[in-house]
Amino acid sequence: MGENREEIVQQVEAALEEIRPYLKGDGGDISLVEITDDFVVKVRLEGSCDGCPLSMQTLKGGVEMVVKKTVPQITEVIAVEN
Repeated sequence: MGENREEIVQQVEAALEEIRPYLKGDGGDISLVEITDDFVVKVRLEGSCDGCPLSMQTLKGGVEMVVKKTVPQITEVIAVEN
């Protein structure tokens, strides 16, 4: 990722901030864990989102869509366990 790493992290964090109010409205939250060198974003779903049957749908249909729209270099968003 090189010199743009900090900028990409900031852009991903901004995208997560867009999504956060919706997750908090359902008692959940999300945090950025890591962005890999091959532009995979690893996040942790928290609160009621952790273990929710709809969390994968939220992750792929909401979070990944917004992150990729904001930061086109991102190839995928995945959830990691605690």
